Amino acid sequence: MSPASFEWPWQYNFPPFFTIQPNSDTKAKQIDAWCQLVINYHKHHSKSTLRVADVQSSPLFYNKTIDRKLSHEAVIEILNTLHKKGNLEWTDKAKTTCTIIWKTVDQWADLIYAWIFQNGMVNTVFTIFELCHGEESANQEFHGIEDEIFLKALRVLENRRKAELIGNDGIKFFM
Repeated sequence: MSPASFEWPWQYNFPPFFTIQPNSDTKAKQIDAWCQLVINYHKHHSKSTLRVADVQSSPLFYNKTIDRKLSHEAVIEILNTLHKKGNLEWTDKAKTTCTIIWKTVDQWADLIYAWIFQNGMVNTVFTIFELCHGEESANQEFHGIEDEIFLKALRVLENRRKAELIGNDGIKFFM
């Protein structure tokens, strides 16, 4: 998918969407819509890392077409809501960087293993790079996800005794 093919929700071009609404019911729906947008945007771009310092210039929070930008305080409120819902993990105590989670590490592990099993690749050794970024997996949802998330999913499979990590860059899968 190309970055240009991301489909923005209708609210993204509605100026009031960029101002947190005072009515509690409207605000709750608005925050939920923002949370879903953040998840969908990161999923579409196969990115899970978000740096708080970059949000004001990101197209996610700044619609240049209508010249509207979500305030820093509103962004923090949305990120905190995502954290409460289990879709965000802060990577540092200062809360400067976070990981957006649209699938749990266990769900990624299940997807990877299902693909390996369905394609008869059990008892096969791969480099981690070829598995995540190679041509064979190009049409898979896990293709191109951030290396940190991918490695965590492989460790889940290793803990389940469905795989063994070999050195720093190899993996073998088992029944």
